[in-house]
Amino acid sequence: MTRIGFIGMGNMAKAIVKGLILKEAVLPDDISAYAPSQNKLKSFAEETRIIPYQDVEKMIADADIIVAAVKPDLIEEVISPVKDLLKNKVLLSVAAGRDFDYYEKLLDSSTRHLYIMPNTPVQIGEGISIFEQNHSLTDDEFETVEKMFSAIGIVQILPADLMGIGGTIGGCTPAFFAMIIEAIADGGVLHGLPRDAALRLASQALAGTGKMQLETGQHPGEMKDAVCSPGGLTIQGVESLEKDGIRAALIRAVDASVKK
Repeated sequence: MTRIGFIGMGNMAKAIVKGLILKEAVLPDDISAYAPSQNKLKSFAEETRIIPYQDVEKMIADADIIVAAVKPDLIEEVISPVKDLLKNKVLLSVAAGRDFDYYEKLLDSSTRHLYIMPNTPVQIGEGISIFEQNHSLTDDEFETVEKMFSAIGIVQILPADLMGIGGTIGGCTPAFFAMIIEAIADGGVLHGLPRDAALRLASQALAGTGKMQLETGQHPGEMKDAVCSPGGLTIQGVESLEKDGIRAALIRAVDASVKK
């Protein structure tokens, strides 16, 4: 069984761990972690039954695959002192912007590495994990990692120059969709729906629409047209959204995130 060790246990690392355990892609006993905040790590370990370490060097020695899950500006500070320990290991990085070329300069040549951009829905097995096309994993190692992350969502492989926009679509838009769910639920509450019912209906409508597009491959415009009867209530809502510029607003939001 492949043993996975996490350096850092922030929100993204926790989401990955929860998803892997939920989907039984990795057993809790085969997941270890080191984090500076030992109390928080211990609490999470008790919740998930993963193995907490007080010593990052020991954790790296005991793991087959290491996941660097610290903030991008801390990567060099965290990884440089353990560079020698990572020799002949696999390193997966989920730190935004730290790509193949970056690690080629930072790591020993024997360390195989891959840059991944997951999003938070991986914790329920409905996430997106974007893999950089450039990597140094062996075929067997890549197959193992791809299978692992496919268990917690979809895997999309992209070239280095598209990781930014791919990561924005995958990583930032859950916040946009959460705002859309909240706003639609507010509309339901405005007309008398209890808040919990409004949220449940809005969330399932969004989730179901997304899954239907993935499974059928239908163009979203075709899906929209199928709901819009001539002179019906849905086309009235669509006309209102178009008048308020929903498409332009969402395009600008993606563009703003990419530029940042």
